[in-house]
Amino acid sequence: MSNLKTFGGLPLEVWFVTGSQHLYGEETLRQVDEHSKIIADSFQASSIIPVNVIFKPVVKTPDEIYNICQEANFAPNCIGIISWMHTFSPAKMWIRGLNILKKPLLHLHTQFNRDIPWSSIDMDFMNLNQSAHGDREFGFIMSRMRLSRKVVVGHWQQEDVLQKINVWARVAAGRFEMQRLKVVRFGDNMRQVAVTDGDKVGAEMTFGFSVNTHGVGDLVKVINQFSDAEINQLVKEYEDTYQVMDSLKAGGAMRESLFEAARIELGLKAFLEDGGFGAYTNTFEDLYGMKQLPGIGSQRMMAAGYGYGGEGDWKTSAMVRVMKFMASGLEGGNSFMEDYTYHFDPANPMVLGAHMLEICPSIAKGAVKCEVHPLGIGGKEDPVRLVFNGGAGAALNVSLIDMGNRFRILVNEVDGVDVTEELPKLPVARVLWKPQPDMATGCAAWILAGGAHHTVFSQNLTTEYIEDLADMFGVELVVINKDTQLRNLKNELRWNEVAFK
Repeated sequence: MSNLKTFGGLPLEVWFVTGSQHLYGEETLRQVDEHSKIIADSFQASSIIPVNVIFKPVVKTPDEIYNICQEANFAPNCIGIISWMHTFSPAKMWIRGLNILKKPLLHLHTQFNRDIPWSSIDMDFMNLNQSAHGDREFGFIMSRMRLSRKVVVGHWQQEDVLQKINVWARVAAGRFEMQRLKVVRFGDNMRQVAVTDGDKVGAEMTFGFSVNTHGVGDLVKVINQFSDAEINQLVKEYEDTYQVMDSLKAGGAMRESLFEAARIELGLKAFLEDGGFGAYTNTFEDLYGMKQLPGIGSQRMMAAGYGYGGEGDWKTSAMVRVMKFMASGLEGGNSFMEDYTYHFDPANPMVLGAHMLEICPSIAKGAVKCEVHPLGIGGKEDPVRLVFNGGAGAALNVSLIDMGNRFRILVNEVDGVDVTEELPKLPVARVLWKPQPDMATGCAAWILAGGAHHTVFSQNLTTEYIEDLADMFGVELVVINKDTQLRNLKNELRWNEVAFK
């Protein structure tokens, strides 16, 4: 394929599969095949759809449908199928194939022609262009089989249709990444904390990602293997990239802290790469053998695309990685986040999001400073960190939580606010936002739904992405947005208890 696309560095693809039947004769089937290839090639050429769209010959029998679904299951780069019924395709033909299909499915309810050709339309045209009821037959069998899928309606050349396919394709890529993701925990989670703990076996059964622990000593051994030359090279990168405070510059009183931070980052990077890990956690309660808690190292690992969760929060770490992967190439960032403190001014209520050290600079607005300051917990040397402000704009807070009998994904749509105060005594990365629909309702809804204090803060994904992800894995989704009312939310949570048991 001359115009091969890569997504997240991988040649991922979705297959375009059109359904028909032998009833209409060879000439009609030839046109169905021709039209399908035109649509698939158009999708492949589109800059909006980020993965490869591969045309597959029209399927007309139960065996052809079964075989294409089986091939998709075993094709390593295939992350999903886009299906379309150009003509009527009797849905009983699809049962065996859909029963074995393990890849996500998008049902495109379109037709080749945009407009009805009023002056020339005849029964030959009607026999060929039957999507209006062919897709309803296909939709029925998937509903009858209780299958999750995304339905996109509109002409295949419309930008809003392409954008919805873009979202689904990115989420299918995120599902692909989540199923192969390896999360490493350096030590356990913060002692006595409930929400960061959970069922790692259940998570692997549901989502596919594995979570396993390595002792901090295993990481320290790797950290200590780097030469002065390698450390100096990374320090120069810091100096070329960030505004480095005077005490960390050559001859500064804290210069050694910068060298140690670089050594830790090099160790983290090597450990993750060598182990094939896409995400990790650590905790300030388990730093044996380390001189400082990783700050700038964890921030830069996230900026490079790795998932991270503080205090052993492996669920948030996995979500950071997956959401970063889904957002590959988009403007804005995704970061580990914590709801830290509130501004309860009745005229201007806001949440201050931050963490001790580990917020990703992909969400920064303006200057990013490299600084070193004392840290009140952890009992180690003063850690180096990147200090910056997040900016205004639509955003999401997303939390993956273990409800005991199932996993729940919780979303709060928020409005990012520019940081206008100086905050001279808070030398950490920070973000301000207003929860939707308002401060009181949004925070109460989050608490009622069991949302964690750790989240993924996203500037470039919308609720549609997270909804598609929840659908692909068959897990519960709760959304808090401008339409949320607490009475309705309480009922939704009650109904979900029944639905997901």
